Amino acid sequence: MTVVYIISAPSGSGKSTLVSELRKTVSDLEFSVSYTTRPPRGSEHNGHEYFFISREEFERLLAEGALLEHADVFGNYYGTAKLFLESAHQRGHDLLLDIDVQGERQVKQKIPDAVSIFILPPTRQELERRLRRRSQAEGMLAEEVIQKRLATAAREIENYRNYDYILVNDQLEQSIDELKAIVLAERVRRSGGPRSAEEEKWLVTAERHRQDNMRQTLQPILESFALSATPGGR
Repeated sequence: MTVVYIISAPSGSGKSTLVSELRKTVSDLEFSVSYTTRPPRGSEHNGHEYFFISREEFERLLAEGALLEHADVFGNYYGTAKLFLESAHQRGHDLLLDIDVQGERQVKQKIPDAVSIFILPPTRQELERRLRRRSQAEGMLAEEVIQKRLATAAREIENYRNYDYILVNDQLEQSIDELKAIVLAERVRRSGGPRSAEEEKWLVTAERHRQDNMRQTLQPILESFALSATPGGR
């Protein structure tokens, strides 16, 4: 049975680095490269970070029902092809989706037992620092773009309650280990077999990051974005 893992995060939270490290250390985990209509940035290559296609081609895939999920982000389309899920299932592998909060809702409606993980920055201030650093590296120091991404981050973070797990990416090495533990713990939980001492540790770590167990950790992060942990609160 293929397990589908969904990872979402506001832009600048370090998601790409975490996903890259996870793929290096967890076997039988396939990564779905999304399609997008936005142009490549920096050192991005077609077929690696994304498949870069035209708006017309994307809309053709959408009309053909070839996409598992899709979203319009900053005026550009992003989407996941169904063929990646079919391919992973045929090989007996699990599938990792790096998608936004819009896509997560669509996938969860189609695959209710998909495992969703939301990655957060430790504070709004740290997210802004990371966005500025990345913008400088990309040669794009547009203040308007940074402020737009911060505002979008606040809106995306409001959706944290839709996710099974919450991971705060503060210390990179620790976050990598915690993300790996969540993924492997779900495999252990679904296998139903006897558990080793290491597997028990994965389960304990994963349980600590269950959304319901992260309320106290979340409160100061949400407050830094002027949000509230109270259901429906701002």
